Amino acid sequence: MSLTLLDWRRRVAALYADVRAADDPEAGWQAWREGRDALVGGHPDSPLDAAARSSFTAVPVAPYDPTLRFVVPVDTDVEPERREVPTAADGVVVLDRIGRVTLGEVGRPDVWWVGGYGGGVFLPLRDGSAGTATYGGGRYLLDTIKGADLGGDGDRLVVDLNFAYHPSCTYDPRWTCPLAPAGNQVETVVAAGEQLPPGGWY
Repeated sequence: MSLTLLDWRRRVAALYADVRAADDPEAGWQAWREGRDALVGGHPDSPLDAAARSSFTAVPVAPYDPTLRFVVPVDTDVEPERREVPTAADGVVVLDRIGRVTLGEVGRPDVWWVGGYGGGVFLPLRDGSAGTATYGGGRYLLDTIKGADLGGDGDRLVVDLNFAYHPSCTYDPRWTCPLAPAGNQVETVVAAGEQLPPGGWY
C-alpha cells in the first residue's frame, strides 16, 4: 500500500462525486471519461505499466446512450449467496448477494455487498460483447468501496451502463479481479461504456 494508491482512490472518489453533482448525465459522463483517461494514462498506480502508459492516448469508449441510464430499486427478495474471490492485491474478497436490479431489456443482474472494513456495493456485468468488443470477464458498473458510485436514494441505485469500465486485469495479466458471476452474465450486447482497443491491451 502506498500514498500514490491513496491519491488514486481520492481521485476516483472525487471524479464520481463530480458525476453525481452534474446537472446533465452526459456532461458527467464526459467528465468521467476525461478523468479515467488521465488516471489510466498518467497515474503511477495505473493498471498499465510504464511502457504502456508512454504510448497511451485514450481508453476507447462507445458514444453516450441516454436510454441506458436507469434509476432503479434493489429487489432484495433473493436467495442469500456468498462468494469468496481470491485476488492478487486485496487478498480474498467476500461477496454477499443482496438483491437484483432490473435494467430494461438488458436483464436483472445481481447486486453484491463487498465484505471487509466499511464494505460497499459491487455490480459487475458480463454482456454479449464480452470476449470481442469488451473484456471476456466482464466490466464493472458500480464498486462503491473504491469510489465508483453513481448515486441514488433510499433503495434506488443509479445504474448507467455508459459508465461500464474495465477492471485492472483487463490491462495487464499481473492483476487479478473479481469477475462477473453467473447472475451477472447476460446475452444482450451492451454497446456502451469502455471498449477494448484493437488487439486488446496485452
